[in-house]
Amino acid sequence: MRLLKAVSVAVVVLCAMAWATEKNMGIHNVANVTFETAVRVGATVIPAGDYSVRHTMDGQDHMMTFTRLGKKDVFKVKCTLVALDKKAPHDQQLVEVSGNERVLRELVFRGDTAKHVF
Repeated sequence: MRLLKAVSVAVVVLCAMAWATEKNMGIHNVANVTFETAVRVGATVIPAGDYSVRHTMDGQDHMMTFTRLGKKDVFKVKCTLVALDKKAPHDQQLVEVSGNERVLRELVFRGDTAKHVF
């Protein structure tokens, strides 16, 4: 009986540790971002506006879902997490201009220890 109890406790502890490691990627799961003009993110063009951004997993892929506040517009884009040396002191958008388009390359949210690269 003691052995069964000890094994059960060990399994619970290991499951809790695995769950905490998976959830602790150094990023907020939900943040807000504003685009002053339309931007291309991956293959998707996101119109100017205020967005709620949710980081999710799709199998092994990291995904960013941009939901326009006050609208029903939803855009889902694959991203890569890259570790930062320290917590980000402020929000940051790295945007490049390519022809007539603005292309979002990176998003960083204040307090995160990783950035989203597109």
